[in-house]
Amino acid sequence: MDIDDLVDAREVAELLGLKHSNSVSTYSKRYEDFPRPVLNLGRGRTLLWLRTEIVAWGRKTGRIK
Repeated sequence: MDIDDLVDAREVAELLGLKHSNSVSTYSKRYEDFPRPVLNLGRGRTLLWLRTEIVAWGRKTGRIK
């Protein structure tokens, strides 16, 4: 895994065209196929996702052209 490919909720929101990074949490609960974080250090701590997984999901669902 390339650490340069890790993105936080703010970057996930930007990739998906969401206004708020809090929406990423909503998406993860609403969509069963939404990529899971690859790094979760526990409650209240930063979550990190793989950019490639977010982009692939965004393209599959039409959120990224």
